[in-house]
Parts: sequence; structure tokens; C-alpha cells
Amino acid sequence: MKEYSLGETLVILLLMGALSMISNTMSSKVGIMEAIPGMLILIAICMAGIALGKYMPGHIPGVAYVVTLGCILTYPGFPGSDIINFYMKKVGFVALCTVILAYAGVSIGKDMEAFKHTGWRIMILSCVIFMGTYLGSAIIAQVILKLIGQI
Repeated sequence: MKEYSLGETLVILLLMGALSMISNTMSSKVGIMEAIPGMLILIAICMAGIALGKYMPGHIPGVAYVVTLGCILTYPGFPGSDIINFYMKKVGFVALCTVILAYAGVSIGKDMEAFKHTGWRIMILSCVIFMGTYLGSAIIAQVILKLIGQI
């Protein structure tokens, strides 16, 4: 797998951010101009986490730093978290997922020959894993909601 420089990563993040803002505008009542600060905050968190993952010792993946930074910076009581949360609320989660899932689909689509060679067993295994994950999540949610009296 190719390792991208920080400059290339920033270009990719900016492109994904622009596409996500278009998706965000189409799926919500938030305009592009209103969503720009929140998207720039997300991109800054991603860049900081990727840089930490690249240069910090211990070989911890950048995504771990991104999640940790995001949690710390948005934690109530952390200095500036109110401002960050205010702007981040303008960027919809579904808008981000739409672009990321489209990119993943294109990425998988380019390796269709390798996918064909995996055989029919992988399809059955995937379906069993998806169903098991869904049922497991539904059972856990049912039990927790019953315990707290929501249903």
C-alpha cells in the first residue's frame, strides 16, 4: 500500500471535505458556508492525528490519534470544546459517510478480479458475519433498553 506524504494527505482530505460539504448541503438545511468551519476543524483533527501516527514512536496507527484527539477536543469542559462542538454540529455524519462509502466502493471495484478469485465461500461468510453482527447488536440494544426502562 502506498504511503502518502502529509501534503498529499491534506489534498485528499480537502477533496473529501469539499465533496462531503456538497453532500451535507443536499441532505440538510445547512449551507456550505455554515459548514466550512466544522469541516476545517475535522480536517485539522485528521491531519494532526495522521502526523502523530507518522512521527510518534510506537507505531500506533494515525486513526487512533484522530479518534483520541477528536474525543479530547470535544469533551465538555475542555477549553474551546463549546466552539468546536458548535461548528461540528453543522456537519452531518451521514454526509461524511456517503463520500467515504462511495470511495470505498470505487476502491473495491477496481480489484474485482481479485474479488472474483476469492470464491463463493467468502460471500456466504460475509452474509453470516453481517447477520451475526446485526443480531448481536439488536440483542444487546434490546437488553440494555429493557434494563433502563426505555421499552
